[in-house]
Amino acid sequence: MSVVTVRDRFRGASVRSLADRRPRSVAGQVFVLQVALVVLLVLGAVLALVLQSRADIDREARNRSVAVAESFAHAPGIEEALAAPNPSAVLQPLTEAARGRAGVDFIVVMDTDGTRYTHPQPERIGGRFVGTIEPSLAGRVHTESVAGPLGDEVQAIVPVRNGDGRVIALVSAGLQVKNVTGLVNRQLPVILATSAAGLALATAGTALVAGRLRRQTHGLGPAEMTRVYEHHDAVLHAVREGVVIVGGDGRLLLANDEARRLLQLPPDAEGRPIRELPGLDPGVAELLASGRVATDEVVLAADRLLAVNQRATDRDGGPAGTVATVRDTTELRALSGRAEGAARRLNLLYDAGVGIGTSLDVVRTAEELAEVAVPRFADFVTVDLADAVLRGEEPTGTGADMRRTAVAGIRDDHPLYPRGKMIGFKPSTPQARGYGSGRAELVPDLARAPGWQAQDPERAGRIVAYGIHSLIAVPLQARGVVLGVANFWRSEKPEPFEDEDLSIAEELVTRAAVCIDNARRYTREHAMAVTLQRSLLPRALPEQSALEVAHRYLPAQSGVGGDWFDVIPLPGSRVALVVGDVVGHGLHAAATMGRLRTAVHNFSTLDLPPDEILGRLDDLVGRIDQDDRDPLDGELPCGPPDAGMTGATCLYAVYDPVSRRCVMARAGHPLPALVHPGGLVEFPDLPAGPPLGLGGIPFETAELTLAEGSQLVFYTDGLIEDRTRDIDVGLELLRQALAVPDRTPDESCRAVCEALLPAHPKDDVALLIARTRALGPDRVADWDVPFHPGAVAKVRADAARQLEEWGLSELAFTTELILSELITNAIRYGSPPVHVRLLRDRGLTCEVSDTSSTSPHLRYAATTDEGGRGLFLVAQLSERWGTRYTGHGKVIWAEQPPPDATRPDTAAEGALLFDLLDADPI
Repeated sequence: MSVVTVRDRFRGASVRSLADRRPRSVAGQVFVLQVALVVLLVLGAVLALVLQSRADIDREARNRSVAVAESFAHAPGIEEALAAPNPSAVLQPLTEAARGRAGVDFIVVMDTDGTRYTHPQPERIGGRFVGTIEPSLAGRVHTESVAGPLGDEVQAIVPVRNGDGRVIALVSAGLQVKNVTGLVNRQLPVILATSAAGLALATAGTALVAGRLRRQTHGLGPAEMTRVYEHHDAVLHAVREGVVIVGGDGRLLLANDEARRLLQLPPDAEGRPIRELPGLDPGVAELLASGRVATDEVVLAADRLLAVNQRATDRDGGPAGTVATVRDTTELRALSGRAEGAARRLNLLYDAGVGIGTSLDVVRTAEELAEVAVPRFADFVTVDLADAVLRGEEPTGTGADMRRTAVAGIRDDHPLYPRGKMIGFKPSTPQARGYGSGRAELVPDLARAPGWQAQDPERAGRIVAYGIHSLIAVPLQARGVVLGVANFWRSEKPEPFEDEDLSIAEELVTRAAVCIDNARRYTREHAMAVTLQRSLLPRALPEQSALEVAHRYLPAQSGVGGDWFDVIPLPGSRVALVVGDVVGHGLHAAATMGRLRTAVHNFSTLDLPPDEILGRLDDLVGRIDQDDRDPLDGELPCGPPDAGMTGATCLYAVYDPVSRRCVMARAGHPLPALVHPGGLVEFPDLPAGPPLGLGGIPFETAELTLAEGSQLVFYTDGLIEDRTRDIDVGLELLRQALAVPDRTPDESCRAVCEALLPAHPKDDVALLIARTRALGPDRVADWDVPFHPGAVAKVRADAARQLEEWGLSELAFTTELILSELITNAIRYGSPPVHVRLLRDRGLTCEVSDTSSTSPHLRYAATTDEGGRGLFLVAQLSERWGTRYTGHGKVIWAEQPPPDATRPDTAAEGALLFDLLDADPI
């Protein structure tokens, strides 16, 4: 309620007499108003007291009467007293005692006919009760005011029930009205004293307020304050922003001119409930009446969009209510709508830049394009690529030969061509036109596009019936080459694609095309690298009897690497096992691996010990690094991005099945595992040695004697190393996977891969497991040869007998010839002692050893030379021959294949050679 309303309501004669004095100060006016208010309040309080007292007297009398009557009616023993021969004699003393303690004027007990048993005036006992007893006989409590024997009385009648609930008597209690009227007389002095104190307090308050007003108004008088308020009103109604103030009771207190215009408020809107204003939009009315905080909340009012800001007015101790500002944002909203559309486009293109091309896989990149565009740009997206692109090649055909590579949509039951289908687009289709011209094609209405429908009329009908109505076909073009076509289909939105949508589709496809072309190039290079790597790795292990071998090679997920393994048969039924790892990935690592593997094969033909072979590999890696550097400045020349300092590790082992000894050395490679026949797994303490390429540090060998059936496990670091676990954990997992007795090497390979390797390893893994075999004494024969030429005949005879026992009598003649030449050379050019050994394995090996380090050489003898034909004869009669050095001298060996029916007679062949050489077999 405003001050003007209060002034109009309470303006009286006394106020007018005071107002005639026209006090000039605001404090004086407030004091006069306070005096008037105090007088009015005193009069009102007295009047209210009188009226309230009357009501309180009646209510107090009735409440006390009911309480006393009910208490006596339910008192213990009342039923027995009523059943006594003289109820009055029993009940009269009780009622009088209770009346005095309860503070009532009378308690009357009567029977159901209204005949009194008790009364304050004993002479009235037995008389008829004055009052209404019918409601109480019905079981209800009844109160009334009557003119009774004691005067004006307020009485209550309460029924008395027996144990069965039947009314057997009535009890009435009451008060005389005059006994409770003294309340007014007692409260009136208090009211007058309080009014006087209030008037004194008002006088003091007026003085305080006058001083505070002077301070707050900075000494401004009423005229100045009036001008301030006039300026305030002028500004309030002149601003182009609506201002609305709503009271705590939901009524409109103030609305400036702009608010009236925007909200279409009626002239008499102020003072009315905000929800009941005609013409005000219900949404706006609900917001203004709710009192909640709102910040730039947009609501629709008629045909305009209004931005509403609303705050409460009682946050700093002000009156309850809210103040709201209203702005017309219809035009701004239209501009912001276009800005939001542009923002959505930018977000889509940003997500495309981030989400497309996350992998160098052609198919996955096409799928990412489809996933990014659905559903924000199109309802369905299909990507068709030339089949050559999927193979990493450049497309050479036309749009008539493409494969559907990716399909994405808001539903899965669409009638579009499925993924993987080879599609030959006809020249009239937008896909074929876009593929040929390199420009995007827009088909606003598919139902009216005969060129598109000519591709597959039946399927086109199903597509249109499904609800797909508009198409954009954009060629995937990168670096001047068209790789395929991306198709954007619309079904949910009724509007067709427009030229603005065409530009968005072109931007999306342009980004995706570069990524697809990069993936295509990577696919081609990766295929080349894989082909190179496969060609450099062993395709099949050679046949040999010393070891039962199984292997696994798993390329890294990121590309080819430099891991390799080898099994190389050596003379004397020995076998060399090699595992190596070139640092890095890519073509450079694969090529370096091929060079090292070839070098290992070449060095193994020299039959060098493992430490010497690693030393030569170390020199080779150092020379490779030098070759890869620019001779002018020492920097790397332009080459593959993964070219650089070459690093490699290697483990080289040689196993002899006759002695069951294994000699091995390693260059920075992980320790091998040894599985004993009982299943015990250990990692032999093998000297580590530096990685290949460092140079200057010699390598050391270790020799192990292995029981037959032991397993040697060689591997590269990719098997045991992983970012998610420590290397010790990997070694322990390897130990557990191998600790199973009586398992074949292939089963061990499978168990190790399952236990340690993920589905897509991050690094190359080479695994080689070899189970040892032994060449028993029954397959070995050896003799010590006396150091004189006459001992040759006896050795030849002993060898012939041994071959007869082995069932190799067909090789006796050539074996005698080979032994004759080798023993004669050892006696003539070597040093004692001379030792001969025959090994029966897949073929027959003859070995002659002595302590000299001089090696014979094969040469062509002239017709006039007396010697020089012995080694030539050995080379012709054997399949392979050679020399290996030991710690005590050398061994000259020659291998013969097993007897074969298809081969010519060896004796005749030997005789023919003697005739040609004109030599005499000793």
